[in-house]
Amino acid sequence: MKIKHVKTWKLNELPEDTKQKAIEKLYDINIEFGDWWDQIYEDAADVGIKITSFNIDRGSCCEGVIYDFVETAQKIIKNHGELCETYLTANNYLEDRAKLVEKYSDGIETDIVTEDNEYDFDLECDDLDEEFKKSILEDYRIILSKNYEYLTSKEAIIETIEANDYDFDVNGNIF
Repeated sequence: MKIKHVKTWKLNELPEDTKQKAIEKLYDINIEFGDWWDQIYEDAADVGIKITSFNIDRGSCCEGVIYDFVETAQKIIKNHGELCETYLTANNYLEDRAKLVEKYSDGIETDIVTEDNEYDFDLECDDLDEEFKKSILEDYRIILSKNYEYLTSKEAIIETIEANDYDFDVNGNIF
């Protein structure tokens, strides 16, 4: 049996060029294992959105299902901050929907669509719902993209290295 002694360094102890190489080698440390998007999917599910797929590369998109548009918008208003894009999207949807209900009301009870106007209301409301779905899924695509950008940033990589107290060899490889 041989015992080998190897000198290791913390990231901040490495020479600057070796430190940069170590960080570059670990560009995917925060996204390689596990589903880095799980928390965002859970957030969407909590407000009634099921994200079915997304792409943050060239074919940038986010697809999903909303089962109850009004309930989803109300949950977003309740659970997301006023400065969040999802909040603004949901608030605009609810305001536009209220105007639509008023338009198809009898003018007295402005929060109820009259039976005679239900068909026209449903047609316009379907368009409004689809536009809300498109906008809110775009908001989530942006959230996913920003999260990915952060997780692959130099700052996040260094945080992960330091949090896990990694040691490096002379070439900047994790030891």
